[in-house]
Amino acid sequence: MGGSLWISHGATEAVFRGRSFIAVLPLALLLPTVRVSGQLIGSPLDCHKTCVCASNIVSCSKINLTHVPITLPPYTAVLDLSFNTITRLRAEWTPLPLSRLHSLLLSHNGLTFLSSEAFANVKKLRYLDLSSNRIRQLDEFIFEPLEHLEVLLLYSNWISQIDRTAFSGLNSLQRLYLSHNQISRFPLELVKDRSRLDSLRLLDVSSNRIKALPLNDFQDLPAWITNGLYFHNNSLPCSCEVHEMVARWYLKGLSSATDFRSSHTCVVPGQQKEKIAILDLNKVYLNCSEVTAMDKEAFLEQFLFLDCDTRERNMTKSWVLPGNISLTPAHKTALMRREDGSLQIGPLNVEDSGVYTCYATSESFNETLYVTVMVFNSTEIGGMENLKTAYTTLIGCLVSLVMVLIYLYLTPCRYACCPGQEKSDPRDSLHSSTVSISHTHVETGQERVEGGGFANKHGAFLQPKDQLEQNGRLNPIGEEDEEWQGDNRERRRSDTESVSSDTPMVV
Repeated sequence: MGGSLWISHGATEAVFRGRSFIAVLPLALLLPTVRVSGQLIGSPLDCHKTCVCASNIVSCSKINLTHVPITLPPYTAVLDLSFNTITRLRAEWTPLPLSRLHSLLLSHNGLTFLSSEAFANVKKLRYLDLSSNRIRQLDEFIFEPLEHLEVLLLYSNWISQIDRTAFSGLNSLQRLYLSHNQISRFPLELVKDRSRLDSLRLLDVSSNRIKALPLNDFQDLPAWITNGLYFHNNSLPCSCEVHEMVARWYLKGLSSATDFRSSHTCVVPGQQKEKIAILDLNKVYLNCSEVTAMDKEAFLEQFLFLDCDTRERNMTKSWVLPGNISLTPAHKTALMRREDGSLQIGPLNVEDSGVYTCYATSESFNETLYVTVMVFNSTEIGGMENLKTAYTTLIGCLVSLVMVLIYLYLTPCRYACCPGQEKSDPRDSLHSSTVSISHTHVETGQERVEGGGFANKHGAFLQPKDQLEQNGRLNPIGEEDEEWQGDNRERRRSDTESVSSDTPMVV
């Protein structure tokens, strides 16, 4: 029996040796497939061979994972899955809620897809690193479950589209990094009054493809927002408006302008697309006006509001008046507003001119701001009246000058010596006046002839018949029938219609 067993064993060994290559090769090929297929469904967590588990920290970095390991401990607080090949983050990557997880690291994975429910079971996250992946777009309400999230890293991706509601619900978000992407629109909804994230203190959109900034909206932002608003290394066109804004931020000492002074560049119009420093626009290109610290100017009896616009939020503020006088409730012309720490002064007097100092303090940061106030020794109404008087005088002078020019050059000339006037013929002196021969003149002439008066000294008068035929006008020659014929008819007609003086013509 034992011999037969030995023979059988020997035969089996011989068969195995003869067919070892053919039999073992398929099994060897199947082993990697099983391993890969196991990873496709998520391999169990191995804290001894692949991952490092230290208390509530689980680190599975750089082990070529394609999916998140399953059976993660419920007490996990920090999960590091960076430098793997996890390309898709599905909704079921963690079937059970991880209520203690506050940090999730998924950088350098080649991520291209984020499920809309990827963060449904990790609502307590405060730190999320999705940087250095291949994410192309952020869909609507993608991060809405993460109401406790404080830091979100999305830099070095391929993001070109961001839905306006993508960051909705992130009420605790303080720092958002979106640099080194393909973003072409500045996400104004994140910092604007009505839609802004209330706790956001840092927004980095540097090194993108942004070509325009909402400059008018930036002017209304407080310093604690603009201090952390980074937009350097974008393709902004050069303009004096951009220069003025960056220069003012630089004068205020805002980190976004001072930390990256040389990186704030703009593109000069032209084919070469040359980039120059924005703060050098007043020297090299465009000749923009130099920006200096602005002082407050006012008139007597006015009111002024001095802002204490600090780089940090919720700081304790106090004011010192000119002459190093601390502000107290006893001052009647100076009052600090509790809402934002600004100072209201007025009605102003000349003595209110000087430097006002705001001291802002917090647990980790102190800041001092100076505001210079100049009060003119006149009221604004008086200044306006002087201005109106000057304008009135100027307008009066202009009107007088125009009237003189009109009188000299536009008044028509009625004299014979004026240009354009034709000289009259002496023979036409008969045409210079008219005789209105009324019944009174005719009767008077007849009476004088009958009385033997001036019959021989006056020319013949028209008879009533001639008077009717000539329409009461005088023909001194008397030969109407001959004179009204021939080539001179028109000239004689003008003679018969000519004008004579008030006295009869002497023959």
